[in-house]
Amino acid sequence: MQTSVFQHLARLCQAGLDLIFPPRCAGCQRGGTLLCSACLATMQPLSTAYCQCCCTPLAQPTASCPSCQSHPLQLHGLRCVNLHRAALRTTIHALKYQGERRLAEPLGLLLAQAFRYYDLHADALIPLPLHAQREQERGFNQATLLARACATHLKVPCLEGVVIRQRSTRAQVGLTAQQRRQNVSGAFALTPDAPSRLRMYQRVVIIDDVSTTGATLEACAAPLYQAGIAEVWGLVLAQPVTLIQDVTETML
Repeated sequence: MQTSVFQHLARLCQAGLDLIFPPRCAGCQRGGTLLCSACLATMQPLSTAYCQCCCTPLAQPTASCPSCQSHPLQLHGLRCVNLHRAALRTTIHALKYQGERRLAEPLGLLLAQAFRYYDLHADALIPLPLHAQREQERGFNQATLLARACATHLKVPCLEGVVIRQRSTRAQVGLTAQQRRQNVSGAFALTPDAPSRLRMYQRVVIIDDVSTTGATLEACAAPLYQAGIAEVWGLVLAQPVTLIQDVTETML
């Protein structure tokens, strides 16, 4: 009861502040809203042919991209809303690095829409965990905020605290696909109560903001598979444009 009252008061305070200091769109800086309709229109799920494994856009319809043909993802599949560019990239950065936590709601809705668009099925969503030190430094885990918002729209449970990042890893930027897999190998583990909490679930979707090669999602999925989860999928807001270009060029 106290929590709901506090949340209501917080919303009223925020509404008052918005009247005095109108919000600006995170994508284009246009005044009046957190995320305008024009920017949202550029963030719709991919309409082109894509790899059925990792969701990489393809030059022509085929089952999988060259990368997945040689090194299949250790996931049932990965799906993304769109590419990490333009308004979507700017909005993710505003949430992740500028602390604009309210953006988790419209971005979480985009994830829910993509979930339905790709016809995914899940008994629960799991946010990709940050290492405790990184989360303390940032003040929040963006994946958790996104997963909560997405789960609310989908009306499925959001399971927090079942997987932890048990060791800190170096940044993945600049690493090759193989180096990325090695970097995060064994980085995730189940919490002591996770097996009992997961017993009733057979299909879960891991939520994150951006995925480059899927290596971190794979590493997070490993202990879930070991716990007996039958299907583990990944759902993210964006994939980097550079990855898409590289894979597409190999097919031309």
